Amino acid sequence: MKNIVLIGFMGTGKSCVGQILAERLGRHFIDIDALVEQAIGMSIAEYFSRFGEAAFRDRESAAVETVSAQSGAVIATGGGVVLRQQNIDRLKTNGILFCLAACETTIVERTAGDRLRPLLNRPDRLQAIRQLLAERQPLYRQADHWIETDGRTAAEVAATILQVLDGEACLHGDDSGQSGQSQL
Repeated sequence: MKNIVLIGFMGTGKSCVGQILAERLGRHFIDIDALVEQAIGMSIAEYFSRFGEAAFRDRESAAVETVSAQSGAVIATGGGVVLRQQNIDRLKTNGILFCLAACETTIVERTAGDRLRPLLNRPDRLQAIRQLLAERQPLYRQADHWIETDGRTAAEVAATILQVLDGEACLHGDDSGQSGQSQL
């Protein structure tokens, strides 16, 4: 059984949607950021400040390698997982990738009170989001499906993903992975 993998920018709802999907499907939920934090024994923000982004990306890639070997899980990735092609390749080997997307203003609103996102802790958060989105957008397009989350609850987004999976017969045993680039 293929994994259901959620990629996308910070604040698009990957963790919330992933937990709902896992519960509804009776699958194991894996949050890669939480897995990395558990392995390093500190927050990602603290690790970033002490060791830098490259060291964090190494840890993230190791976690991706581990979870990609599993099957039947719902996996929420960090927003920058796409920065290394090997991560996407590994996740696609045994997974169906859904990119959760939101506009800049929605992301600003959803991340406003969160100081644990090192790449957004800048005086002009909106500008940081714009710059990072511009860099990552083409990488996110490697997902099998694209789901807009603006103005939608996590439960609504999860329901949309379930409809897509059901339409592709992924929930009924036909796990051929012949996903198309669906824009919803």
